[in-house]
Amino acid sequence: MKRNFDFEQEGIQVKKSCCYFCHQNCGVLAYVKDDKVLAIEGDPDFPTNTGGLCCRGNIALLHLDHPDRVNYPLRRVGKRGEGKWETISWDQALDEIAAKLGQIREEYGAEAVATAGGTQRTDDWARRRFMNLFGSPNGFHNSHLCWIPTFMIETAVCGWSPFEIDLSYSRCIVLWGQNPGASNMPEMHHLSELRQKGLKIITIDPRFTETAAKSDLWLPLRPGSDLALALAWLHVIIYEGLYDPVFVENYCEGFGELANHVEQYTPEWAEPLTWLSADLIRESARMYAMNKPGNIQWGVAMDQQGRASGAAIHARTLIRAITGNLDAPGSDLLTGPSLEFITDEEMEANEYLSEEQKAKQIGADKFKLLTWPGYSKIAEMSKKYWGKVPTAEWMCEAHPPSVFRAILSGDPYPVKALLVSATNPVNSYGESKLVLDALREVDFMVTCDYWMTPTAALSDYVLPIAGALERPTITSSYGCSDFLLASQRAIKPMYERRNDYNFWRDLGIRLGQKDMWPWETVEDAYLHKIEPLGYGSDSYDEFVEYWRFHFPERQYQKYLDKGGFGTPSGKIELYSSVLKDLGYSPLPEYVGPVENEIDHPELAEEYPLVLSTGNGFMPFHHSEHFQIPDVRFLNSEPYFQINPETAEEYGIEEGDWVWIETQRGRMKQKADVTQAVAPRVIITQRGWWFPERKMKEPDLAGCLESNTNVLTSTRDEDCCPLSGTWANRGLLCKIYKVDSTEQKEGN
Repeated sequence: MKRNFDFEQEGIQVKKSCCYFCHQNCGVLAYVKDDKVLAIEGDPDFPTNTGGLCCRGNIALLHLDHPDRVNYPLRRVGKRGEGKWETISWDQALDEIAAKLGQIREEYGAEAVATAGGTQRTDDWARRRFMNLFGSPNGFHNSHLCWIPTFMIETAVCGWSPFEIDLSYSRCIVLWGQNPGASNMPEMHHLSELRQKGLKIITIDPRFTETAAKSDLWLPLRPGSDLALALAWLHVIIYEGLYDPVFVENYCEGFGELANHVEQYTPEWAEPLTWLSADLIRESARMYAMNKPGNIQWGVAMDQQGRASGAAIHARTLIRAITGNLDAPGSDLLTGPSLEFITDEEMEANEYLSEEQKAKQIGADKFKLLTWPGYSKIAEMSKKYWGKVPTAEWMCEAHPPSVFRAILSGDPYPVKALLVSATNPVNSYGESKLVLDALREVDFMVTCDYWMTPTAALSDYVLPIAGALERPTITSSYGCSDFLLASQRAIKPMYERRNDYNFWRDLGIRLGQKDMWPWETVEDAYLHKIEPLGYGSDSYDEFVEYWRFHFPERQYQKYLDKGGFGTPSGKIELYSSVLKDLGYSPLPEYVGPVENEIDHPELAEEYPLVLSTGNGFMPFHHSEHFQIPDVRFLNSEPYFQINPETAEEYGIEEGDWVWIETQRGRMKQKADVTQAVAPRVIITQRGWWFPERKMKEPDLAGCLESNTNVLTSTRDEDCCPLSGTWANRGLLCKIYKVDSTEQKEGN
């Protein structure tokens, strides 16, 4: 759009919207006339993207009125998965859904209703508010694989998670399991500029990624061996005297215990476990510790390693702490929750869920840190120090695999209903066959989504949800940041789509919650959230028009003014009292990957290759955007990465369809023969399904055929004992070519 164009004269409004197609929520300017979007472009004044949009952001208009969008409420009329639907009104759908949920609550208890949510594509506090008022503790996301274990473990040790990085003065950044060169273009742009000014970049990733190619050091470790590397880094930093003695002496608790604990974890010990040379381990640890201040940027890799995840996250947290790279200029910052606007947690109505119902949360007896036992301890600690607490919607969840098993087994009690909001569990959760069985068997299921997904196809009701241009948005890092970014809806929702906030509110009113939903629209609720900021806006849209952002002035070393950190001791607890009180080790103890060639030699004979699943790849996000031809053209078929040496050993050539198999099952993808991965390593793409195929049983759009989650493990013994996160990385597998006779067959 030309900047000198007279929009007002032409009756064109410029709306400050956003892209909702990944977590970044980049700013978008939407050009609107007569309630129709004529064009979009990146907002040059928006801090995350400063005008740029990636291939996902640029397809907003294709997404807005795509012929495959769900536009009207649908009720199943045939057998489950038969693909027969009738269109009904919203009022009829909500009346019938409310009646069914009320019946289930009366017969089985409120806890028999569970909800599965998407990732920052919904108004999550509204879902939590509904569930708390309804009386069920069983809401969950796929967040066990994405940041939430990191946040809670870091908060247990440091008093808040240092997830905000301050790059302006940084001399070194460690990208641990993160590839912004493919997943986060704004971040990669900033890193490239800073590297030209002297910033050291260390990339830890089994793949030679776009980011690794621009790094000073690349550590191609064995998938799933991050814990061994982190422990060896701690050994080097402590025993070479590279830690910050003043910070450790004054602000850390338990350094002596930690030093004794990591004495055994030498780089030589870690070498066979990580496949990295002891010299490279030492060099990388020194580069980070000796280029201070520095950052360790979070990535999902550690969150996805199952039983070793918690200890690995814990060890990485201690690396920051002993080097003093916490809450200082150029380091990782402890922002705490916002004290200036109303947080998501304050909107969730957690106080209305009784202690009796909290105790019924599925998984709380096994995985305590991310359920009510651990969250309550963290919340009490945070409230005392910060005055507010982390959001429960993300940090206190039922354990998803245990919920799916409860649907099938009735243990610990029957789960009769599942409310699905902007997620496709059959493609995004571990052990997809188990999840699919649960979705087929659950008595009652409702899905709110943009598309008819394999999950939606098995539902009793499918409800049309408004997309990015049809809804307002507040972004605040899952309700845990001290800043916010606000965007407005560009147009009213098309057809009969509604914001998911309206779904939860209207459903709640039908179930006796009317007095607890005073905000008629989501804009009303957002205005309530931001009113304490004191900008004087009469409406939410006015705030977006004139302000749009709120960034408090950055305060460093808050522990000096606050008399310490937000932990029970007031210090960084290298020896964690919170974890100890919950029954876990107060120090990170080594445990090998769920499956590995050292601890499981017999298994490795049958499954000799090391598998990493769950890697994101452009232009898709999780299991989204496969319906749009312009996006699909960029990556039309599922591929896995294999080293040329391994490919030759198995007689595999570029583009061959190959079965990849673990103990749980098999799926097929095409071979990308590349030296970007080491011999013996297989890297698969996640999320694959085929919306162009029939969306009904038994195929369900090929939801298992190339779905890497078929290969993963969610057994209790394979999950992290702290958080319950399951095993996507570091598994053992075998491969073999797809026979020509089964080329078109599924599993």
